[in-house]
Amino acid sequence: TAPMPAQPIPKSQASAGLLASIATAKYADAQPLYRQSGQFERLGFEASRQTLASWMVRCGALVQPLINLLRDRLLESAYLRMDETTVQVLKEPGKTAQSTSYLWVQQSGERDRPVVLYDYAPTRSGEVPKALLGDFRGYLQTDGYAGYHAVVAANDLVPVYCWAHARRYFIEALKAQGLNPNKLPTKPPDKARRPLKALTFIRHLYAIEARLRDRPPDERQARRQTERMPVLNNCRAWLDGLLPKVLPASPLGKALGYLDRHWQGLIRYCEDGRLEIDNNRCENAIRPFVTGRKNWLFNDTVHGARSSANLYSLIETAKANGLAPYPFLRRAFTELPRATTVADIEALLPWATTADS
Repeated sequence: TAPMPAQPIPKSQASAGLLASIATAKYADAQPLYRQSGQFERLGFEASRQTLASWMVRCGALVQPLINLLRDRLLESAYLRMDETTVQVLKEPGKTAQSTSYLWVQQSGERDRPVVLYDYAPTRSGEVPKALLGDFRGYLQTDGYAGYHAVVAANDLVPVYCWAHARRYFIEALKAQGLNPNKLPTKPPDKARRPLKALTFIRHLYAIEARLRDRPPDERQARRQTERMPVLNNCRAWLDGLLPKVLPASPLGKALGYLDRHWQGLIRYCEDGRLEIDNNRCENAIRPFVTGRKNWLFNDTVHGARSSANLYSLIETAKANGLAPYPFLRRAFTELPRATTVADIEALLPWATTADS
């Protein structure tokens, strides 16, 4: 009798295809495990939620070598984007079940062979991005959260900030005046004039960016210098004239303060055509997790949170490279137990899979 091929989970009835289906349903389609367990039961296949959760934890550990290669690729990038969101872990050492933990997202900025990685951490401390980014050097785009300042200083990174966040502050200033930014009157009141002026500057910047979206980086950089700098110069002059006249603690004052404090990082995208005007792509990468969190609410253990982060990483990186999650995971779960060399694992990377197909 021929020896049995290596299985993703030894001595388990779960095939690579079944595991890939469960992972895709949970992490790509936001379908919690208890619901999948009920569906299996109706089909005559008994698999409790606890069993499915155990399988996902094992799969998250199985793909760790592939995650390590993706991280190497990520840190080779010259431009990264980062963001973070909350996650609840019930059985976390030294913390109550109601405490807050975090999922950190890192995304390579280049369009070629993009990588999206998720990492669980118990805190939002500045030590987390320092550990995740290692020796990375280059541009780091964030929302301006102070937790990134330590890694920027330690690695001598070039900070790039997000115009979408600057815009949100001015929208909040409008709302504080009782106005709906989406349903402004034909003739807005005088009190709305200042935040609307800021939003007009920002709208012009985004309109220019929309025209350049699909252009090569060198062309984007050249045209940004000629088309955007006049808008930015006018915005800066308006900001300097208005800052002394507005109370810093007011909603408008907070919006102006954010714009003033982060100005150099906000205009930095004009100096390199690879850079984006905002951090929206990274924020969009968080949305699948946030959608799933609304359904499954929490992770039971730290091992589960880390495994979920690994599986989200594979799925979102596959999608970013134009691959469907299920066949990509099925191949990874099939081949990783048989991999004996680094070359075997490299053959499973999303761009290698694309080349093979």
